[in-house]
Amino acid sequence: MRVVFMGFQTWGHRVLQALLKSRHEVVWVITHPESDHMYESIWDDSVAGLATEHRIPLLVRKYANDDQVVERMRELAPDIIVSSDWRTWLSPQVYGLARHGAINIHDALLPRYGGFAPLNWAVLNGEPEVGVTVHFMNDEFDLGDIVVQQRVPVREKDNVTDLFHRTVEIFPKITLSALDLIEEGTTPWIKQDPNEATFFHKRSLEDSRINWSWPADRLANLVRAQSDPYPNAFAYHDTKQLRVTSASVSRKRYGGTPGRIFCPDGEGIVVVCGPEAHTGREHGLVIERVRTVDGTELPARAYFRTMGAT
Repeated sequence: MRVVFMGFQTWGHRVLQALLKSRHEVVWVITHPESDHMYESIWDDSVAGLATEHRIPLLVRKYANDDQVVERMRELAPDIIVSSDWRTWLSPQVYGLARHGAINIHDALLPRYGGFAPLNWAVLNGEPEVGVTVHFMNDEFDLGDIVVQQRVPVREKDNVTDLFHRTVEIFPKITLSALDLIEEGTTPWIKQDPNEATFFHKRSLEDSRINWSWPADRLANLVRAQSDPYPNAFAYHDTKQLRVTSASVSRKRYGGTPGRIFCPDGEGIVVVCGPEAHTGREHGLVIERVRTVDGTELPARAYFRTMGAT
């Protein structure tokens, strides 16, 4: 099929690679400008560089709903538009010019976790599985019919970086499988239930800040959801920002004021936390490893010398 590809970052790069090695013909590539946003400069393999290397006509745009794009689509008459990590809404007047419309590859089990940073949010929420969905694009964000979906179990100690690597490896194969199904035209697509849909905004630095009123299991999930190279979960100690790179839930229950350093626990230290911390019925967060503002990483016991502070 004649394909117009729209994508960005490593997710887009992997899909474009697969398309270029396939029997399909990539006739145009559209990508976003380089970004210094903290989440858009992490997995940043260049779609533009790959297109240039293969001498594919390239357009760099934040949005792709303008008259220039519409006119070029009419000229190219693509069979399908393939999108991977295209980060802005695409108008029906654009994807309607492709014979089969447009598909998008999204690293979540839609209809849940539409929008941005789905893996980070899923780990934070303690989901038992994540996955990859190929769906048609329509005029509602991430709500088009599902072509194919693959599930990935979340293991007990998985962090978001582990899940990134396991899901991004699925992108090339699932894209080509979806194109085969669309060409065959014999598979009934799965309608998404809007009532089951959830949508998430982009994560910012403040979203990684530890809130000591949260229960310990949710805080441990936050640490896992912000593993390197993502901006780590952080708190303040002696007015200085301190990143938490490893944490777990205490075996015992601890009471008092949320955020109070309670006692040593192995190589870590226990911090009181939870919405009912004053009752003594909450588990504490065991901070195991920390990273200081100068980038030094060390066991929590080596950093915290006194107990009882906040």
